[in-house]
Amino acid sequence: MKKRLLVVEDNARLLKVIAVYLEKSGFQIMTARDGDDALVRLAETIPDLIVSDIMMPGTDGFAFAASVRGNARTDLIPIVFLTAKDRREDRIAGFKAGVDAYLVKPFEPEELVAVIENILSRVSRTHRRVARTANPPANPPNKSPAAAVSDLTEAEERVAALVAKTLSNKEIAAQLKISVRTVEMHISRILAKKHFSNRVEIARFIIERDSAKS
Repeated sequence: MKKRLLVVEDNARLLKVIAVYLEKSGFQIMTARDGDDALVRLAETIPDLIVSDIMMPGTDGFAFAASVRGNARTDLIPIVFLTAKDRREDRIAGFKAGVDAYLVKPFEPEELVAVIENILSRVSRTHRRVARTANPPANPPNKSPAAAVSDLTEAEERVAALVAKTLSNKEIAAQLKISVRTVEMHISRILAKKHFSNRVEIARFIIERDSAKS
């Protein structure tokens, strides 16, 4: 069964482009033009994941995400922000509102699909794990924080370390003297390798690893 996504975007042309690309990628798409419209759609159908802009008339992305997280019927739906707002304060506000990933426009469609697939994969694994809790293995594996990131390349390690310092992609690119696209590529590979859904999880594991070493 195809996963159902709700795409919220006030720009009609961009909304159509995103919807068509995601449909071609194998998803079933619902659309909304703003946060208020999206809340109406959620009252009708619960999607597997939400992709939302921030800057919208009426209920903006931050308020919309807060409404989703504040409702027991929708609070577990993953949310991806896809927005032109790339300031650090905006990203922090987004994560505080409860979003699972934050992508900045202009974006690579392949990266958006990769992020969505990683999040949905994590949700699926969580459901399976919960289903197995009644019969846990006798000796479950114990992975240390260091083991969780040990398969990253040197370049990926450098990028991950700067992600942990909450630097933006542009700031990371400037510090490492590489292109923003290269930074995005490294982050996408880290997310795919470790089955993480967002930058926060990368930062958490880097911090835990470094704490374990000290």
